[in-house]
Formats: sequence, C-alpha cells, structure tokens
Amino acid sequence: MERATLLEKFRAAASEIAEKDFASLQEDSVIVDLGLDSLVVLEVVGALEQEFDVRIPDDKLVGIQTVAQLLDIIEEQLPG
Repeated sequence: MERATLLEKFRAAASEIAEKDFASLQEDSVIVDLGLDSLVVLEVVGALEQEFDVRIPDDKLVGIQTVAQLLDIIEEQLPG
C-alpha cells in the first residue's frame, strides 16, 4: 500500500474520531501536539485495524511519538 494512502486513512480516522480537521497533518507530526490523547489514538488504531483487517499488538504502540512511527507499525502488519 502506498504510504500516502495510509497517511490519508490515518487523517480521516483521526478527524472523525477526534472531531477535528487533520487535513494538513504530516508524518512528522507529534501525536500529543495534535491534541490526541492515548484513548483517541487507540480508537484511531482500532479503526485502522478494521479498515485494513490487521491486528496491531498493544506493546508495539508503547513509546510512539509521531504519526510516522505509528504508520510504520501499521505497515509492518499489512500483508505482502
């Protein structure tokens, strides 16, 4: 999957769940600077797990600071 597509899916999920506009969100964005707390991040991850039919182990999410780090973990779980 194209990285840009994955980023767009993250933007859409984060925007819907947090009820904010994240259209300008970039990969180097720091998650806490976006105003996303850990519960919202888990909801976004859950939405992406459903979207891509993958399971992301909770221990992989510990210490995530940027959107890019989160996208890396999601990419690791995608088939092929």
